[in-house]
Amino acid sequence: MPKLKKIQKFNRQKRKKKLIVIDLFSGCGGLSLGLEKAGFDIALGIDNWRPSLETFAYNHPHSKTFETDISKIKAKDIKKIIGNGKIDVIVGGPPCQGFSLSGPRNFHDPRNRLYLDFIRLVKEIEPRAFIVENVPGLESLFGGQIKKRIIEEFNKLGYEINAKILNASDYGVPQNRKRIFFVGLRGKKQFEFPLPKFSENSKKVTVMNAIGDLPLLKNERGAEEMLYSKLPFTEYQKKIRNGSTNIFNHVASNHTRQTAEIIALVPEGGNYKNLPDCFKKTRNFHVAWTRLDSKKPAPTIDTGHRHHFHPSENRVPTVRELARLQSFPDSFKFLGPKTSQYRQVGNAVPPMLATEIGKKLIQYL
Repeated sequence: MPKLKKIQKFNRQKRKKKLIVIDLFSGCGGLSLGLEKAGFDIALGIDNWRPSLETFAYNHPHSKTFETDISKIKAKDIKKIIGNGKIDVIVGGPPCQGFSLSGPRNFHDPRNRLYLDFIRLVKEIEPRAFIVENVPGLESLFGGQIKKRIIEEFNKLGYEINAKILNASDYGVPQNRKRIFFVGLRGKKQFEFPLPKFSENSKKVTVMNAIGDLPLLKNERGAEEMLYSKLPFTEYQKKIRNGSTNIFNHVASNHTRQTAEIIALVPEGGNYKNLPDCFKKTRNFHVAWTRLDSKKPAPTIDTGHRHHFHPSENRVPTVRELARLQSFPDSFKFLGPKTSQYRQVGNAVPPMLATEIGKKLIQYL
């Protein structure tokens, strides 16, 4: 087996006994952060994209990180990294592009290898539970046959599975982000997902609730680190600012004059349909030129395609503004070039949603 690349090694502090988690597709660590806040011990984050792992390592100083493809790692390798203690939970969001090509009859198609390697490692390690996160379209793909096959594969390993599409805004995240979660428990118990906290749209956390205290950057570009200029005025802002004295990653993008002028033509909550005909065809798909509505949760944050714009300013949101909409605390710092930071934010599981799942899971374990 190729030698694993070690990003950074940390001396883990002696802590009270907690349930041990490894994150196989850690990204920058949104899912891990949420589970950590629920009371889990994140032992290891694995990813094949170095910039995201550097952010993970910075924000999880007591965890270990390794840059590798999970198809190149085995259970014995993981145990060498974190020690021989019991791994209680395995989590991750393996890509599923191969399913859209191979179909349910070819579940073990090599193009699905990342999903298959997640299943393989669950088989080798035998954790007490696992969490898989993916796009909601997986539920209906091939008439639901892929979802059925995933459940069948884990059932063969002795896990009782529950799968459900959750909307992050139902759990206090200021974003209508839908994802499917598979939670498996070893044995006969079936996991019940946490009940929504905000089932009524009128009570959900809005864009303004989330970012209204951040500097607008009208006549400045901002900075990778700056001081707060306003006091928090919502409970969400107070919660997200807890433990932080500075604002990180709040840098405005430089747009061309034409782009800024086109953005200015879109009303709050509008999109390309509100533009004059001469501009509609510049980006004529359903999320193009979307200006966020300050009075509603944001639509799903993307990975840096720059299709969403600030409710009042003629620019895309900053990395920090998007991190707020993803429910990352202000103390969480994103590393790397700005384009990389945008991708890291967009790929993440909202930590606040992960915490709610984690608090429920810990009751079973």
